[in-house]
Amino acid sequence: MKKRLFKIKYIGLVLVALIVTSCTEDLDRFPTNALTNDVQFSTIEGYKQGLVSTYIQLSGANNFFYRDYWELQEVSSDEAVNTWNSHKTTELDWSSDHTESADVYKSGLYLITLCNNFIIEAAPDVVNKRGFSVEDKAEIAKYYSEVRFVRAYAYWMLLDLFGNPSFATEATLANGEIPKQIKQADLYRFIESELKAIDESMIAPKANEYGRADKAAVWSLLARLYLNAEVYSGEAHYTEAITYSKKVIDAGYSLVSNHQWLMLGDNNKNSSEFIFTFNYNNEYVTSWGTTNVFALGASGIPEEINGMSASWNLYRVTPSIVSLFPTHDTSVDKRAVFWTEKEEAKRTLEIESLSNSKSGYSIYKYRNVDRNGVKIPQKNTYNNLSDIDFPVFRLPEMYLIYAEAVLRGGAGGDSQIALNNVNKIRGRAYANDPSSTLGNIASKDLNLQFILDERARELMWEGYRRTDLIRYNKFTSGDYLWAWKGGVLNGKAVDSKYKLFPIPVSEILSNPNLKQNPGY
Repeated sequence: MKKRLFKIKYIGLVLVALIVTSCTEDLDRFPTNALTNDVQFSTIEGYKQGLVSTYIQLSGANNFFYRDYWELQEVSSDEAVNTWNSHKTTELDWSSDHTESADVYKSGLYLITLCNNFIIEAAPDVVNKRGFSVEDKAEIAKYYSEVRFVRAYAYWMLLDLFGNPSFATEATLANGEIPKQIKQADLYRFIESELKAIDESMIAPKANEYGRADKAAVWSLLARLYLNAEVYSGEAHYTEAITYSKKVIDAGYSLVSNHQWLMLGDNNKNSSEFIFTFNYNNEYVTSWGTTNVFALGASGIPEEINGMSASWNLYRVTPSIVSLFPTHDTSVDKRAVFWTEKEEAKRTLEIESLSNSKSGYSIYKYRNVDRNGVKIPQKNTYNNLSDIDFPVFRLPEMYLIYAEAVLRGGAGGDSQIALNNVNKIRGRAYANDPSSTLGNIASKDLNLQFILDERARELMWEGYRRTDLIRYNKFTSGDYLWAWKGGVLNGKAVDSKYKLFPIPVSEILSNPNLKQNPGY
């Protein structure tokens, strides 16, 4: 629960987002009202509002963008199944008219349009003509770099999900051009170059306002990008993954002592571990696209546990994930926050039916309560909105990237440091103490399969799993099966085309420059 992203109420910023762009959610239409931009960007406050508007669109504070992205990452994997509607995402059996991925694609392009418009208006030559003071120019320059980061992050999401999306920069927007399609490897290189270009101009790690990106956020995205570079570009860059994850690790972050504090309604207290967050506040953010869907969507979790209201009975977890933990409860590993038959009669471990919300264990990781277990007061008419901030990057991901990149042969790392960092994660998981030796592993146990499993344990339901399984070549192949993969209870291999989602049919029809991804 935070009240600080610029101390501006979200509701007004939603309106700003609409005023600034004057466009629909695609890249084929552009802002045309120059007077609107001149008025909007005539003050430092106007620039500040424009900046926050991009963060709002990215975080789902006024839309379903990140909720839908999370579903594509989790529901397509072994970490979650969806009770509602079509089960095509769970079964890895979608077609070119896949609604869920089309929504993410269009929302991503809309955000990129917002960013491109801001980048045009915040360019130094444009700002110089508006008579700002030296101090205000310096502040706008910071916003300019942050919005380029937001755009890079949005493009990374499209890169990972779609591979070859339509592509537009501020020049495309300014010239009124129809966006062309970019190849996956070229988009990877664009994102890399953008992040490196803004690195020096970003605010130092931990020095920006909570919820705004800084250098560490840039390094974190670069580390994530490089870890998956072989998938995106055909070339491995594990040395670079080590370099940038180490930059974050050495930037002064530390683990909070209790893993179950991570996803609570007062988790803004976790700034020692959180690198970049989406900030939610139930008074100002009245959207069903925030972390309330992870808390309320968890099947069967009652109000006294999730901190809001009765469960939506939306998500469950497959037995494959449950089997990664020593027990089905928190008695050994505190991360095993499973809702089982012990808590709810007739709930089963096995998922015999996708449409039965009690078929499969649930997870109570996200809870809108404070560290003392007290519900966060609701200041809205819905009475079930979330204050749980979402950590886009947190320190354990960097520890695990570093360790995996070392194991994959990257240069510049140290296997003992990798082991020590992994054991900090496990010390906290087993004893609420990163320095504890409980849960520690030996060097002989630190291998790539262990890292994949530890990522599932540590980062469960945080939107990583699909990408991880693709990197390990386990997403579509028969090397690893889970319940309902391929539409059968015991799982089966599926076509490799499902490593990418289809370009939406509506985009193909409206933009002659686009070609469909292979296999669709």
